[in-house]
Amino acid sequence: MDDRPANPSSHAADAAGGSLRDLVRLARPEHWIKNGIVVLPVVFAKRIADPTAWLQACIAAVAFCIASSAIYALNDLLDRQRDRVHPAKRTRPVAAGRVTVRAAGIESAILAIAAVALALAVNWFVVVGILAFFLLQLAYSLGLKQRMLVDVICIALGFVLRAAVGALAIRVAVSPWLVICTFTLCLFMGFSKRRNEIASMPNMAAAARHRPTLIGYTPELLTHLITLSGGLAIVSYLLYASSPRTIAAFGTPYLIYTLPLVVYGVCRFAMLAMQGSYSDPTNLILRDRPFQINLALWFVLVVGIIFWGNAITARLLIAYD
Repeated sequence: MDDRPANPSSHAADAAGGSLRDLVRLARPEHWIKNGIVVLPVVFAKRIADPTAWLQACIAAVAFCIASSAIYALNDLLDRQRDRVHPAKRTRPVAAGRVTVRAAGIESAILAIAAVALALAVNWFVVVGILAFFLLQLAYSLGLKQRMLVDVICIALGFVLRAAVGALAIRVAVSPWLVICTFTLCLFMGFSKRRNEIASMPNMAAAARHRPTLIGYTPELLTHLITLSGGLAIVSYLLYASSPRTIAAFGTPYLIYTLPLVVYGVCRFAMLAMQGSYSDPTNLILRDRPFQINLALWFVLVVGIIFWGNAITARLLIAYD
Protein backbone atom coordinates (compact mmCIF):
# COMPACT_ATOMS: atom_id res chain seq x y z
CA MET A 1 0.00 0.00 0.00
CA ASP A 2 1.33 3.48 -0.88
CA ASP A 3 2.35 5.25 2.31
CA ARG A 4 2.22 8.70 0.78
CA PRO A 5 -0.90 10.77 1.50
CA ALA A 6 -2.52 12.84 -1.19
CA ASN A 7 -1.01 16.02 0.14
CA PRO A 8 1.11 18.46 -1.90
CA SER A 9 3.01 19.49 1.23
CA SER A 10 4.44 15.97 1.55
CA HIS A 11 7.35 16.88 -0.80
CA ALA A 12 8.45 19.62 1.60
CA ALA A 13 8.17 17.22 4.49
CA ASP A 14 10.24 14.63 2.62
CA ALA A 15 12.96 17.23 2.11
CA ALA A 16 13.16 18.64 5.63
CA GLY A 17 11.49 15.96 7.76
CA GLY A 18 8.86 18.41 8.93
CA SER A 19 8.56 22.03 10.08
CA LEU A 20 9.26 22.96 13.69
CA ARG A 21 5.58 23.75 14.16
CA ASP A 22 4.56 20.29 12.97
CA LEU A 23 7.21 18.60 15.09
CA VAL A 24 5.85 20.42 18.14
CA ARG A 25 2.32 19.47 17.16
CA LEU A 26 3.44 15.84 16.86
CA ALA A 27 4.35 15.97 20.58
CA ARG A 28 0.74 17.02 21.38
CA PRO A 29 1.57 19.50 24.16
CA GLU A 30 -2.16 20.12 24.72
CA HIS A 31 -2.36 16.58 26.09
CA TRP A 32 0.18 17.31 28.81
CA ILE A 33 -2.70 18.34 31.03
CA LYS A 34 -3.29 14.61 31.63
CA ASN A 35 -0.05 14.49 33.60
CA GLY A 36 -1.43 16.88 36.20
CA ILE A 37 -2.41 13.72 38.07
CA VAL A 38 1.29 13.27 38.93
CA VAL A 39 1.23 16.24 41.33
CA LEU A 40 -2.07 15.35 43.06
CA PRO A 41 -0.30 13.26 45.76
CA VAL A 42 1.31 16.48 46.98
CA VAL A 43 -2.15 17.73 47.92
CA PHE A 44 -3.57 14.50 49.32
CA ALA A 45 -0.36 13.79 51.28
CA LYS A 46 -0.77 17.23 52.93
CA ARG A 47 2.59 18.41 51.54
CA ILE A 48 1.20 21.47 49.80
CA ALA A 49 3.42 23.80 51.88
CA ASP A 50 6.56 21.77 51.08
CA PRO A 51 8.49 23.39 48.19
CA THR A 52 10.76 20.34 47.84
CA ALA A 53 7.76 18.08 47.34
CA TRP A 54 6.37 20.41 44.69
CA LEU A 55 9.74 20.53 42.89
CA GLN A 56 10.10 16.75 42.86
CA ALA A 57 6.49 16.19 41.76
CA CYS A 58 6.70 18.85 39.05
CA ILE A 59 9.92 17.40 37.62
CA ALA A 60 8.28 13.96 37.59
CA ALA A 61 5.23 15.46 35.84
CA VAL A 62 7.43 17.11 33.19
CA ALA A 63 9.23 13.78 32.69
CA PHE A 64 5.85 12.13 32.07
CA CYS A 65 4.88 14.94 29.67
CA ILE A 66 8.02 14.27 27.63
CA ALA A 67 7.54 10.49 27.87
CA SER A 68 3.92 10.73 26.70
CA SER A 69 5.02 12.94 23.78
CA ALA A 70 7.53 10.25 22.79
CA ILE A 71 4.69 7.72 22.74
CA TYR A 72 2.40 10.08 20.81
CA ALA A 73 5.06 10.47 18.11
CA LEU A 74 5.50 6.70 17.91
CA ASN A 75 1.73 6.11 17.79
CA ASP A 76 1.27 8.64 15.01
CA LEU A 77 4.04 6.90 13.09
CA LEU A 78 2.47 3.46 13.51
CA ASP A 79 -1.15 4.60 13.02
CA ARG A 80 -0.63 6.93 10.07
CA GLN A 81 -2.68 4.78 7.68
CA ARG A 82 -5.65 4.40 10.02
CA ASP A 83 -5.53 8.06 11.05
CA ARG A 84 -6.11 9.06 7.43
CA VAL A 85 -9.67 7.72 7.54
CA HIS A 86 -10.55 9.69 10.70
CA PRO A 87 -12.13 13.14 10.14
CA ALA A 88 -9.97 14.83 12.79
CA LYS A 89 -6.86 12.64 13.05
CA ARG A 90 -6.21 12.80 9.31
CA THR A 91 -4.73 16.28 9.91
CA ARG A 92 -2.06 14.97 12.29
CA PRO A 93 1.45 15.78 10.97
CA VAL A 94 2.52 12.24 10.00
CA ALA A 95 -0.86 11.20 8.60
CA ALA A 96 -1.04 14.43 6.57
CA GLY A 97 2.52 13.96 5.27
CA ARG A 98 3.91 17.11 6.88
CA VAL A 99 6.33 15.09 9.06
CA THR A 100 8.22 12.11 7.64
CA VAL A 101 8.26 8.69 9.27
CA ARG A 102 12.01 9.06 9.89
CA ALA A 103 11.60 12.45 11.59
CA ALA A 104 8.80 11.11 13.80
CA GLY A 105 10.95 8.14 14.83
CA ILE A 106 13.92 10.36 15.68
CA GLU A 107 11.72 12.73 17.68
CA SER A 108 10.22 9.82 19.62
CA ALA A 109 13.67 8.43 20.49
CA ILE A 110 15.06 11.81 21.59
CA LEU A 111 12.03 12.53 23.78
CA ALA A 112 12.21 9.07 25.38
CA ILE A 113 15.87 9.57 26.31
CA ALA A 114 15.12 13.05 27.65
CA ALA A 115 12.27 11.72 29.82
CA VAL A 116 14.50 9.10 31.44
CA ALA A 117 17.30 11.64 31.97
CA LEU A 118 14.90 14.03 33.68
CA ALA A 119 13.49 11.24 35.85
CA LEU A 120 17.02 10.60 37.12
CA ALA A 121 16.94 14.10 38.64
CA VAL A 122 14.19 12.98 41.05
CA ASN A 123 14.86 9.39 42.17
CA TRP A 124 15.05 5.82 40.91
CA PHE A 125 11.38 5.25 41.65
CA VAL A 126 10.51 7.78 38.96
CA VAL A 127 12.99 6.21 36.52
CA VAL A 128 11.45 2.76 37.04
CA GLY A 129 7.97 4.29 36.70
CA ILE A 130 8.88 5.99 33.41
CA LEU A 131 10.38 2.77 32.04
CA ALA A 132 7.28 0.81 33.11
CA PHE A 133 5.15 3.45 31.38
CA PHE A 134 7.16 3.02 28.17
CA LEU A 135 6.81 -0.77 28.28
CA LEU A 136 3.06 -0.54 28.85
CA GLN A 137 2.58 1.96 26.03
CA LEU A 138 4.77 0.00 23.64
CA ALA A 139 2.77 -3.15 24.36
CA TYR A 140 -0.40 -1.13 23.76
CA SER A 141 0.85 0.37 20.50
CA LEU A 142 2.20 -2.89 19.11
CA GLY A 143 -0.79 -5.11 19.83
CA LEU A 144 -2.84 -4.63 22.98
CA LYS A 145 -4.84 -1.80 21.46
CA GLN A 146 -6.31 -4.39 19.10
CA ARG A 147 -7.81 -6.30 22.05
CA MET A 148 -11.22 -5.22 23.26
CA LEU A 149 -11.40 -4.26 26.95
CA VAL A 150 -7.64 -4.82 27.32
CA ASP A 151 -7.03 -1.62 25.33
CA VAL A 152 -9.02 0.52 27.76
CA ILE A 153 -7.56 -1.24 30.79
CA CYS A 154 -4.08 -0.36 29.47
CA ILE A 155 -5.10 3.29 29.20
CA ALA A 156 -6.35 3.27 32.80
CA LEU A 157 -3.19 1.54 34.04
CA GLY A 158 -1.12 4.25 32.38
CA PHE A 159 -2.80 6.83 34.60
CA VAL A 160 -2.41 4.63 37.67
CA LEU A 161 1.34 4.58 36.95
CA ARG A 162 1.38 8.37 36.71
CA ALA A 163 -0.40 8.78 40.04
CA ALA A 164 1.74 6.14 41.78
CA VAL A 165 4.97 7.70 40.51
CA GLY A 166 3.74 11.09 41.75
CA ALA A 167 3.50 9.61 45.25
CA LEU A 168 6.88 7.86 44.98
CA ALA A 169 8.50 11.06 43.69
CA ILE A 170 7.79 12.72 47.05
CA ARG A 171 8.50 9.47 48.92
CA VAL A 172 5.05 8.79 50.35
CA ALA A 173 3.30 5.42 50.36
CA VAL A 174 1.07 4.63 47.39
CA SER A 175 -2.41 4.45 48.90
CA PRO A 176 -4.69 1.63 47.71
CA TRP A 177 -7.38 4.27 47.35
CA LEU A 178 -5.13 6.20 44.95
CA VAL A 179 -4.91 3.11 42.76
CA ILE A 180 -8.61 2.23 43.00
CA CYS A 181 -9.99 5.71 42.38
CA THR A 182 -7.55 6.47 39.56
CA PHE A 183 -8.15 3.14 37.84
CA THR A 184 -11.95 3.25 37.96
CA LEU A 185 -12.15 6.90 36.88
CA CYS A 186 -9.73 6.42 33.98
CA LEU A 187 -11.46 3.20 32.96
CA PHE A 188 -14.65 5.24 32.67
CA MET A 189 -12.86 7.93 30.66
CA GLY A 190 -11.36 5.29 28.35
CA PHE A 191 -14.74 3.78 27.51
CA SER A 192 -16.11 7.30 27.03
CA LYS A 193 -13.29 7.96 24.58
CA ARG A 194 -14.23 4.89 22.55
CA ARG A 195 -17.86 6.03 22.48
CA ASN A 196 -16.73 9.47 21.39
CA GLU A 197 -14.70 7.94 18.54
CA ILE A 198 -17.77 6.12 17.24
CA ALA A 199 -19.91 9.26 17.53
CA SER A 200 -17.36 11.32 15.58
CA MET A 201 -17.11 8.87 12.64
CA PRO A 202 -19.53 9.04 9.67
CA ASN A 203 -20.40 5.33 9.88
CA MET A 204 -19.31 2.06 11.49
CA ALA A 205 -17.35 1.01 8.40
CA ALA A 206 -15.14 4.09 8.68
CA ALA A 207 -14.86 3.54 12.44
CA ALA A 208 -13.65 -0.04 11.84
CA ARG A 209 -11.03 1.14 9.33
CA HIS A 210 -9.75 3.63 11.88
CA ARG A 211 -9.80 1.27 14.88
CA PRO A 212 -10.80 -2.38 14.27
CA THR A 213 -11.98 -2.89 17.86
CA LEU A 214 -14.75 -0.35 17.28
CA ILE A 215 -16.65 -3.07 15.40
CA GLY A 216 -16.99 -4.93 18.70
CA TYR A 217 -17.46 -1.78 20.74
CA THR A 218 -21.02 -1.18 19.65
CA PRO A 219 -22.77 1.94 20.98
CA GLU A 220 -25.03 -0.28 23.09
CA LEU A 221 -22.13 -2.15 24.67
CA LEU A 222 -20.22 1.06 25.35
CA THR A 223 -23.28 2.58 27.00
CA HIS A 224 -23.32 -0.33 29.44
CA LEU A 225 -19.55 -0.15 30.00
CA ILE A 226 -19.66 3.61 30.58
CA THR A 227 -22.53 3.19 33.05
CA LEU A 228 -20.71 0.40 34.88
CA SER A 229 -17.30 2.09 35.06
CA GLY A 230 -18.81 5.50 35.86
CA GLY A 231 -20.78 3.96 38.72
CA LEU A 232 -17.65 2.21 39.99
CA ALA A 233 -15.72 5.48 39.89
CA ILE A 234 -18.38 7.31 41.91
CA VAL A 235 -18.73 4.48 44.46
CA SER A 236 -14.93 4.25 44.80
CA TYR A 237 -14.73 7.95 45.58
CA LEU A 238 -17.63 7.62 48.02
CA LEU A 239 -15.90 4.77 49.86
CA TYR A 240 -12.59 6.66 49.90
CA ALA A 241 -14.11 9.87 51.21
CA SER A 242 -16.06 8.05 53.96
CA SER A 243 -13.23 5.67 54.90
CA PRO A 244 -12.17 5.84 58.58
CA ARG A 245 -8.57 6.00 57.37
CA THR A 246 -9.33 9.06 55.23
CA ILE A 247 -11.27 10.77 58.00
CA ALA A 248 -8.43 10.10 60.45
CA ALA A 249 -5.79 11.39 58.00
CA PHE A 250 -7.60 14.67 57.31
CA GLY A 251 -9.22 15.03 60.72
CA THR A 252 -12.63 15.66 59.17
CA PRO A 253 -15.45 13.76 57.43
CA TYR A 254 -16.25 16.72 55.16
CA LEU A 255 -14.61 15.28 52.04
CA ILE A 256 -17.80 13.28 51.48
CA TYR A 257 -19.65 16.53 50.77
CA THR A 258 -17.72 16.95 47.50
CA LEU A 259 -19.49 13.86 46.10
CA PRO A 260 -22.17 15.86 44.18
CA LEU A 261 -19.40 17.57 42.21
CA VAL A 262 -17.86 14.20 41.34
CA VAL A 263 -21.25 12.87 40.23
CA TYR A 264 -21.84 15.94 38.06
CA GLY A 265 -18.37 15.72 36.49
CA VAL A 266 -18.73 12.02 35.66
CA CYS A 267 -22.23 12.44 34.25
CA ARG A 268 -21.37 15.48 32.14
CA PHE A 269 -18.26 13.79 30.79
CA ALA A 270 -20.33 10.75 29.78
CA MET A 271 -23.05 12.89 28.22
CA LEU A 272 -20.69 14.93 26.06
CA ALA A 273 -18.61 11.90 25.06
CA MET A 274 -21.68 9.97 23.93
CA GLN A 275 -22.91 12.97 21.95
CA GLY A 276 -19.52 13.34 20.23
CA SER A 277 -19.50 17.01 21.23
CA TYR A 278 -15.70 17.06 21.36
CA SER A 279 -13.20 15.23 19.17
CA ASP A 280 -11.19 14.03 22.16
CA PRO A 281 -11.58 13.90 25.97
CA THR A 282 -8.67 16.33 26.27
CA ASN A 283 -10.57 18.87 24.18
CA LEU A 284 -13.57 18.35 26.45
CA ILE A 285 -11.47 19.14 29.53
CA LEU A 286 -9.80 22.14 27.89
CA ARG A 287 -12.90 23.68 26.29
CA ASP A 288 -16.06 22.75 28.18
CA ARG A 289 -16.66 25.62 30.59
CA PRO A 290 -19.21 23.91 32.91
CA PHE A 291 -16.85 20.93 33.31
CA GLN A 292 -13.92 23.26 34.02
CA ILE A 293 -15.87 25.22 36.64
CA ASN A 294 -16.98 22.00 38.30
CA LEU A 295 -13.42 20.63 38.34
CA ALA A 296 -12.00 23.88 39.73
CA LEU A 297 -14.67 24.04 42.43
CA TRP A 298 -13.98 20.42 43.43
CA PHE A 299 -10.24 21.08 43.68
CA VAL A 300 -10.66 24.24 45.76
CA LEU A 301 -13.07 22.51 48.13
CA VAL A 302 -10.79 19.47 48.47
CA VAL A 303 -7.79 21.65 49.30
CA GLY A 304 -9.85 23.64 51.80
CA ILE A 305 -11.23 20.51 53.47
CA ILE A 306 -7.83 18.81 53.68
CA PHE A 307 -6.09 21.78 55.24
CA TRP A 308 -8.83 23.55 57.21
CA GLY A 309 -11.50 20.90 57.68
CA ASN A 310 -9.97 19.72 60.95
CA ALA A 311 -10.01 23.23 62.39
CA ILE A 312 -13.60 23.78 61.27
CA THR A 313 -14.66 20.47 62.83
CA ALA A 314 -12.94 21.38 66.11
CA ARG A 315 -14.66 24.78 66.23
CA LEU A 316 -18.04 23.21 65.58
CA LEU A 317 -17.51 20.66 68.34
CA ILE A 318 -16.62 23.45 70.77
CA ALA A 319 -19.66 25.44 69.70
CA TYR A 320 -21.98 22.46 70.30
CA ASP A 321 -20.49 21.63 73.73
